Amino acid sequence: MCANGLYVLAVLSGLAASGVLPVAGMRIYTPGDVEAVNGTDVRLKCTFDSQIPINPRSLTVSWTFKPLTKGREESVFYYHEKPYPPPDGLFRKRVSWAGDVMGRDASIIIKEVKFTYNGTYTCQVKNPPDAHGALGEIRLLVVTTASFSELLLLAFAIGGGITVLVILLLVIVSLRKYRRRHREQGGIEEAPRKERKDPTAW
Repeated sequence: MCANGLYVLAVLSGLAASGVLPVAGMRIYTPGDVEAVNGTDVRLKCTFDSQIPINPRSLTVSWTFKPLTKGREESVFYYHEKPYPPPDGLFRKRVSWAGDVMGRDASIIIKEVKFTYNGTYTCQVKNPPDAHGALGEIRLLVVTTASFSELLLLAFAIGGGITVLVILLLVIVSLRKYRRRHREQGGIEEAPRKERKDPTAW
């Protein structure tokens, strides 16, 4: 048995002896609503917090999907020591692991989303004996184009990049003009010196 397991058993034994048992409850955190453009990849973020140390050998992550239209719940992804993508079904070859259980991250990436992916995604994490608690839910909306806010952010990013380029060009042009003017002034000052004669010479 690993050190984490011995530690958990020692804590539970001590609390049981005192007549007090902890109420385990896994906490799951998800963004709620996520919007993605048709044909793009989307990350479904799911993080968790357990009341006991993480045991990577027993911890499991389950992702399920329920469509907006009436339909059966479908398995999306499963993790236990290593990722297990779905071998068949709607999400075959479309889901990849993007999490880190030791970092309390159970996120996944869905590739090239389609309109049939609209629905509710449920993230469930179990870290025995901490295996109970609320499930994390994400409502995915696949759209034809990006929302106005996303387009606005993109426009600001492009506009900011163009502004920086214009400023750099102005600086370069100004420096070139300054150097050219400096060289011309230096040439004008040197010319008269060559024409001057020694006043003592007759």
